[in-house]
Amino acid sequence: MGLRGGGALLADGVPVTVPRDAARDAAHEELRKAVYHQHEPGLVDRFITWIQDQLDHLFNGVGGPLGGGDGSALVVLIVLAAIIAVLLWRRYGAPRREARSAGRLFAADGPRSADQHRADAAAHAERGAWADAVREQMRALVRGLEERTVLDPRPGRTADEAAAEAGRALPERARELASAARLFDDIAFGERTADEASYRLLADLDRALERTRPTPVAAGGGTA
Repeated sequence: MGLRGGGALLADGVPVTVPRDAARDAAHEELRKAVYHQHEPGLVDRFITWIQDQLDHLFNGVGGPLGGGDGSALVVLIVLAAIIAVLLWRRYGAPRREARSAGRLFAADGPRSADQHRADAAAHAERGAWADAVREQMRALVRGLEERTVLDPRPGRTADEAAAEAGRALPERARELASAARLFDDIAFGERTADEASYRLLADLDRALERTRPTPVAAGGGTA
């Protein structure tokens, strides 16, 4: 796309004439997509609201289709979209279509003991492969709960499901378990960057859980 004679042109010289209302609606629809709201809703929502207000002022001030006149409205819209895309990419990585919580915790290569998962996590951490270390440490944590019968072994469960079930039997650790599951999901399926602190947090929780006694629960309310 280029600008000639004060107007906005595509690469082949065809002028860009996007109706004002249609362009505004398209911009708002893009900003409503879930990927822009899945993290830190307070801050992101305020930023998106501010962008929408700027777009309203921009489009209300344009008397004709975007691309007419000096084409400045179209240029501003493109710049705003590019800034938003870059910021979101740098903060959250590439958007993933599937729900992060839908990912299975354990691979389908047969059951392994908690100690085996811990050893693998430590080996990954030794090499600085923090994402792999986080995955294996979370698996070690959940497998340890299964070995203690806090959780019933169940193939195909997700980290969120394991945390919710374990939280009913270990209510004093419920919040930490939920945070650990979100951390695992963000790193394993949401392309969040892992680091040593992420691995240490899960390893510390794993050790703390070994010292925590389950709370008996009513039948049908979980395992104890």
